[in-house]
Amino acid sequence: MMGAGEPAEQAAPLRGIKVIEFTHMVMGPTAGVILGDLGADVIKVEPLKGDNTRRLTGSGAGYFPMYNRNKRSIALDLKHEKGREIALQLIQSADIVLENFRPGTMAKLGLDYDSLKATHPRLIYCSLKGFLSGPYENRVALDEVTQMMGGLAYMTGLPEQPLRAGSSVIDITGGMFGVIAILSALHERQTTEVGSHITSALFETTAFLVGQHMAQQAVSGEAPPPMSVRQSAWAIYDIFQLDSGEQLFVGIVSDSLWYRFCEEFELAEWAADDSLSTNAGRVVAREHLLEAINRLFSPMSLQALSERLDRAGLPFAPINTPGDLFNDPHLTASGGLLPLHLTDGDRAGQQTTLPRLPVEFGLTKPPLHRDVPQAGAHNHEVLSELGLDADAVATLIQDGVVSS
Repeated sequence: MMGAGEPAEQAAPLRGIKVIEFTHMVMGPTAGVILGDLGADVIKVEPLKGDNTRRLTGSGAGYFPMYNRNKRSIALDLKHEKGREIALQLIQSADIVLENFRPGTMAKLGLDYDSLKATHPRLIYCSLKGFLSGPYENRVALDEVTQMMGGLAYMTGLPEQPLRAGSSVIDITGGMFGVIAILSALHERQTTEVGSHITSALFETTAFLVGQHMAQQAVSGEAPPPMSVRQSAWAIYDIFQLDSGEQLFVGIVSDSLWYRFCEEFELAEWAADDSLSTNAGRVVAREHLLEAINRLFSPMSLQALSERLDRAGLPFAPINTPGDLFNDPHLTASGGLLPLHLTDGDRAGQQTTLPRLPVEFGLTKPPLHRDVPQAGAHNHEVLSELGLDADAVATLIQDGVVSS
């Protein structure tokens, strides 16, 4: 399924790469969906009843539809000997394996890298874990666990009130780092003809994301306070409340932006004031400036103020909810949302739109190759590619190895 005007050679740079995905929740499926969006053939191996992620409610209700498009699904019992044999055949036909289970789980199944590399030396095997090698390597972790221990929750919340970020940011970013390593391993394999075992982990991902604050402490000699009470590096970098009850964020982060702001809003006195000509000077006058700008902005409508800020070339943003993005003018006009169908829960079968992979190749965005799959939707297709005929597949269904 490819959008109009999207050349296949541009929209699917990973065409011809085959991925077998043994994952659940967010981190592993994120790696898989990125590879699938880029054109790889991703086969997701699920339990007979389907990935438990399909049945999550609350904040987890969106995990499966968001991170499992552009994949084929086979529902397979890996505890059954024949199920493991099929998994091994799938892996032998593939370039990449993804897995994000507890340490040791894949080894018990005989599907770990050490068990596979001798017969499949070109295999790139990506493990997505809580921790890289070291004292913590056998611990089980979650996105929120590593946000807490890695300092991100501290930096996000109020003093004495750590707060996780409002997205599964570590799971998602950890999956992205996994893909970066996979693409590097694919490039290396072109020369060496040998694959490798690579690992991406939640804790080290968190450390990388808070590295800017570690560096801040190293430079300043002072521990950084949470972002909620930080001293901004810029004088105007704030949310402004309008009389309408709406809010708008505005950031003036350079001297040139300051003069554009003064020109647009006819603030000649401020533009001529040498004490405000540098960011450092404006930070000293921050309290006074914010009070005055609040008075300037508050009577304006959100639309009128946005138009003026846009005309001046200033960074600004309305304070939206995630649901507002379904109708965002830019995303809808540019094709930034993909039409998908929900597969599970009370709204199964209904269509929605969800964000594309946020990249372009020239002006071409990665398309939707496959809708979100039902559990086991591609059993017959995938098994036939392994050489199994209809009778053999029927026997596997009867034996409880694959779903019907």
